[in-house]
Formats: sequence, structure tokens, C-alpha cells
Amino acid sequence: MTVRLDDLDRQLLALLRSDGRAPVSKLADILGVTRGTIQARIDRMLAQGAILGFTVRAREEHDGSGVRAIMLIEVTGKSTSAIVRRLRGFPEIHKLHTTNGAWDLVAEISAASLQDFDRVLREVRTIDGVLNSETSILLTAV
Repeated sequence: MTVRLDDLDRQLLALLRSDGRAPVSKLADILGVTRGTIQARIDRMLAQGAILGFTVRAREEHDGSGVRAIMLIEVTGKSTSAIVRRLRGFPEIHKLHTTNGAWDLVAEISAASLQDFDRVLREVRTIDGVLNSETSILLTAV
């Protein structure tokens, strides 16, 4: 389903990305429209799938604990869908992307310790259809 967004929709989405908990009345004031217009736009975008939900974005580097990494994954043949289903079962994989080029998937990993991180790498690499992987640990956000 193709979702068509106009300028007001895009401005509203940008505000919601910045603060998903902003009151509808505040959004309406910022955008110069009525509260009803904002609520109707949000309801429509939810129904159409342009907005998938509302969540908290926590500052991951704030506590300094754990290991964060990016894993590039190459898969064999037409096994991508099955591998994606398996990878979604790992609680340490926070985001998973398809991509183009030499790698087929990009996984964002966050593990509590180096031991957990090592276990995740081993388990991902043993999935049938995973041909190759390359992982980079994220050090300091700049």
C-alpha cells in the first residue's frame, strides 16, 4: 500500500520523530492548524501504516555499559526471508536492514557483555544460509 503524504503530514512526522509524546494541542500550535486536524492526520497515518507506533528513544551510550556493534551479513541463494525470521528472534539484535552491495543484511547489535556479544556472533554465523559476516564494534559516538 502506497502512503501519500503532503507537506503538513511530513512536518507532523518530523515533530513526532523529535517528540513522540508531544500533546496534540502543542503540535497544532506549532503547525498553525487545529487540534482536530492534527488528530485526524495522526489517525489517518496510523491507519495507512505511515506511523507504525510510538516509542521511547533511549540514549544508548548514556550508561556506557554493554557492547554495541554493526554486523554485515551475506546470505546464500534465496534464504534471506528465513534468515530474517531467525534473526528477529535474537533480543540483542535491535534493528535489521536489507541492503545492496556485497552484504545482504545489516544487523544492529546491543549485548550486555562481551560474552553475550560473542555468543550472538557465534549463533548468527551458524544459521543455515549465512555465508559470511563482518562485525564492527561501535566505540564512541562523535
